[in-house]
Amino acid sequence: MDFAFDTRTEELRTKLLAFMDTHVHPAEAIAAEQRALLASPWDTPQVVEDLKAEARRQGLWNLFLPDAEYGAGLTNLQYAPLAEITGRSPHLAPTALNCAAPDTGNMEVLAQFGSDEQKKQWLEPLLAGEIRSAFAMTEPEVASSDATNIETRIERDGDEYVITGRKWYISGAMNPDCKIFIVMGKTDPTNADVRRQQSMILVPRDAPGVEIRRAMQVYGYEDHSHGGHAEVVFHGARVPASNLVGEAGGGFAIAQARLGPGRIHHCMRLIGMAERAIELMCRRSVSRTAFGKPIAQQGVVQEWIADARVAVEQLRLLVLKTAWLMDTVGNRGAHTEIQAIKIATPRTVVGIIDDAVQLHGAGGVSQDFPLAELWAAARTLRLADGPDEVHQRSLARRELKKYL
Repeated sequence: MDFAFDTRTEELRTKLLAFMDTHVHPAEAIAAEQRALLASPWDTPQVVEDLKAEARRQGLWNLFLPDAEYGAGLTNLQYAPLAEITGRSPHLAPTALNCAAPDTGNMEVLAQFGSDEQKKQWLEPLLAGEIRSAFAMTEPEVASSDATNIETRIERDGDEYVITGRKWYISGAMNPDCKIFIVMGKTDPTNADVRRQQSMILVPRDAPGVEIRRAMQVYGYEDHSHGGHAEVVFHGARVPASNLVGEAGGGFAIAQARLGPGRIHHCMRLIGMAERAIELMCRRSVSRTAFGKPIAQQGVVQEWIADARVAVEQLRLLVLKTAWLMDTVGNRGAHTEIQAIKIATPRTVVGIIDDAVQLHGAGGVSQDFPLAELWAAARTLRLADGPDEVHQRSLARRELKKYL
């Protein structure tokens, strides 16, 4: 394993770091000011569109897609350090580069499983950053940690499918630029193979029977920059049968293919979030005095900073190893490592950010620093794409299998 960055990665890192310093970080305050003046808090501030135009001009666009036909053609190992950099401004930088979830996963699904017609109608405008999308999987009435529990129905009726069900925490759905949902539901609920009961289907946001019921908060945040997390109800929404993604009964397999890269992308960005928290800790600790000496000289603060640095270096190596394995042996061959980083990274980063909040005192929980919002985002990722306990269960069973 050689984790030294190749020439292309180094070039993109240099360009992206400059883009962050020159454009993204200064735009954070501007985006908040502009959003306060918008007719709807879900509209996109102009500065975000300006960032997207500049990123595209600089070639910092669709970096996440390994397929050179649609994206930058980077490997997971090449993309990892770039995603980490965007994690320093997780609510702005990924969107600026057209590398924000859930669009990234949806574009991967369409690129891999979509028909030519679906790619033309939905993938191309997503790649161009002209529209946004949402992935409708989680449901409030069942334990969604087990995807086979999903109750939403996708029923065939002649040349159409009828979708009935209730979803929530559907990321990005409040944004008016969100034009298409990829919905997971059951087409064959009586199939003896519970992993062949589900399918995925494309449902336009403006289709009759689609109700965007409300925005869901995350620790009190509505996450306007991300497009919100919505409760969405499908009241017998009808779409053409050609909107089915892949084959009937293939939804579970598609979901697994989608979530593998998504999990590592989240972990890459989490490391960037941790790095920003460490930077803020260091800056705060050398600029404040308590009990007659700089906070930086307090032993507990030094422990927090040292432990955070050790933890981040460990996580980064594990994420890079996972990216390398995904590139060399595929997602299935890297299954153990994908689960390991999904367990370890959010949990560890939450702790680092929490220490940074503690060091900042009242400022840490205020809107004057990004720490509270970073904490909420990191804590949420202990649930997103499968909660810790599901991955721990699966990983433990794989380890135990060697001895049974």
